[in-house]
Amino acid sequence: MLYWLTALSDGGDVFNLFRYITFRAGGAFLTALVFGFAFGPRLIGWLRLKQGKGQPIRQDGPQGHFVKAGTPTMGGLLIVGAVLTSTLLWARWDNPFVWMVLFVTISFALLGFADDYAKVTKQTVDGVSGRVRLGIGFAVAAIAGIWAAAYHPAALTNELALPFFKDALIHLGFLFVPFAMIVIVGAANAVNLTDGLDGLAIMPVMIAAATFGVIAYAVGRTDFTEYLGVHFVPGSGEIVIFCAGLIGGGLGFLWYNAPPAAVFMGDTGSLALGGALGAIAVATKHEIVLAIVGGLFVVEALSVIIQVFVYKRTGKRVFLMAPIHHHFEKKGWAEPQIVIRFWIISLILAMIGLATLKVR
Repeated sequence: MLYWLTALSDGGDVFNLFRYITFRAGGAFLTALVFGFAFGPRLIGWLRLKQGKGQPIRQDGPQGHFVKAGTPTMGGLLIVGAVLTSTLLWARWDNPFVWMVLFVTISFALLGFADDYAKVTKQTVDGVSGRVRLGIGFAVAAIAGIWAAAYHPAALTNELALPFFKDALIHLGFLFVPFAMIVIVGAANAVNLTDGLDGLAIMPVMIAAATFGVIAYAVGRTDFTEYLGVHFVPGSGEIVIFCAGLIGGGLGFLWYNAPPAAVFMGDTGSLALGGALGAIAVATKHEIVLAIVGGLFVVEALSVIIQVFVYKRTGKRVFLMAPIHHHFEKKGWAEPQIVIRFWIISLILAMIGLATLKVR
């Protein structure tokens, strides 16, 4: 919204600053951060009052988790509120990619909220049925895939860009939308599975957001794309504003989610943030790179898939408990040890993902 202040500029005054994505990204970051600090205590107090017993704890989970009983959930409302406020304030409203990413984020946040609400009110770990969640998720992702394809340049419409190869494209045709659906829903559920320890999911999400902020800025500028040999996606640079808001909102949330957590993000946050990352990857034509940058989320999801697949066929478990962060808990790793090591892995994967911009 503040971008329209540039209409008051003569080219050499303070209003001209609002033309620059980097300036507005900084504003979005600070806005989201202040939002988190300002509304965090009030939201946590309200959630604690309304939820009473807080998020239900899995009875078959690690014993150390029972001390977390009574901790409120739905803290993702704080992140989503910060991101929404900062993006609407600092991003251009005429950019279709911004609205596509916001649409996915809000839709998955509402889906996650319904799931959290069912769990809290019924005091059970079972919320909205998996089929309903997947059905709604795929419907939202289908709309987003069609939306993105409509605004990609003609040369990139329904194409899959390959990292490490200059100008390499695979024509997906009508399969592009189903592919986008898998990317977005897969990312949403992968982040959801990762959210099992205090602070575990939010930092890798922020690292991935920062990485895709750089990617979005690069693919949105012709001078950068020509130098790097990547595909130019007009308008994608504006996604940087959303990414900056996500980082600011994530830091504000982490202040209260750091061990011992005063609030959990719940499915309200994890589904929204994962869906947002998937939507950004689709918009910027870097879907495969998301699997690299978000490799931690991929491993967490695969650990569950492998565990279920093998157990149903052999009756044996590959991991002591899935997702894999619980496996390490069962092996005796302390929770902060797991969290920090997973953060380090996420940072390494982000660096590898950024390297794909240059290694062609």
